Amino acid sequence: MPSNSSLSTSAASNPQTRHKIVVCTDLGPALPLLRDRRDIDVVTWTENRCCDRNWMLQNIVGASGVVVCFQNAVDRELVETAGPNLRVVSTISVGYEHIDLNVLAQHNIRVGYTPDILTDAVADSAVMLALMASRRAGHSYAFVKNNEWPTFHWTPFAFCGPQLSTTTFSPTPPCGLWNHTLHLHPPAPAPSRNPHATNNSAPLTGSYPSRPSTSPALARDSDVLFVLAPGGPTTRHLVDEAFLRLMKPTSVLVNNGRGSVVDSTALARALAEGWIWGAGLDVVEEEPHVGPEHPLVGEPRCVVLPHIGSAALETRAEMATLTARNALAGVLGQPLPVALDYSTLV
Repeated sequence: MPSNSSLSTSAASNPQTRHKIVVCTDLGPALPLLRDRRDIDVVTWTENRCCDRNWMLQNIVGASGVVVCFQNAVDRELVETAGPNLRVVSTISVGYEHIDLNVLAQHNIRVGYTPDILTDAVADSAVMLALMASRRAGHSYAFVKNNEWPTFHWTPFAFCGPQLSTTTFSPTPPCGLWNHTLHLHPPAPAPSRNPHATNNSAPLTGSYPSRPSTSPALARDSDVLFVLAPGGPTTRHLVDEAFLRLMKPTSVLVNNGRGSVVDSTALARALAEGWIWGAGLDVVEEEPHVGPEHPLVGEPRCVVLPHIGSAALETRAEMATLTARNALAGVLGQPLPVALDYSTLV
């Protein structure tokens, strides 16, 4: 059985308890929405790390609802271990690759998720990555951190990179003023409200043009390309070697969608050989197994962040609140505030 440090219950001894919800991840300020109810038995993973699979399987028995994050696999084993009472899976994420929708459909289990809430936070991080990659912030930061600044001999074009303001002076012939073209790169609209798969992230475009385009045109025209596509086999390596070779040597690639959309090996080569200027990545195909040996981590013109696009305090609190409300509505047989319509996905 799990240790006391990993298990918290409420209303466990209340004879009026009708439903059990297993919370497999941190809900922060939203947990009281579940824990303080007298008609809900809440079993909570309390450690500051991903929930153990064994703990999930031990505690899911008899549950009416389960709260998960993208690191918790919801598969046939979990559903069958839970038993026939399981009514809802509520994930604190936009993506649902960790959930076997076929299995849930077979058992008539609803899915709650958290689209749209992340849009502004992801837009912020995407712009941040674009600026960091274009202006070589990763390289410059390492330069200071490694104590190289005291011996540095300044020159006018040291650490320079493309300016993302609307009008920029071209440093190479033909010199002159020119405009940047920024594009969002979603695939065809998916049957979900996933902001990573739509043009909901309008703040990314500002006054810049954003228009539907074929992949070759996207590659050739974009000065900054924001990849916001969802994961899965249909989008794997949409950005591959052929695509990257079409891009400008001054272009910047930003990926805030899913790591599998961009071929890491091809991108590392593109950066090393100068096919593109730089890259800003919040997601990487091999995550979380991304360390110093990874070819993109060692590339000075690539900025890699550990999947923090939605990591704003306000956003995560709102996601947690919606996740709790989805779980509660599901076990009570009420309409979910935001349910995934996966009927066309299975």
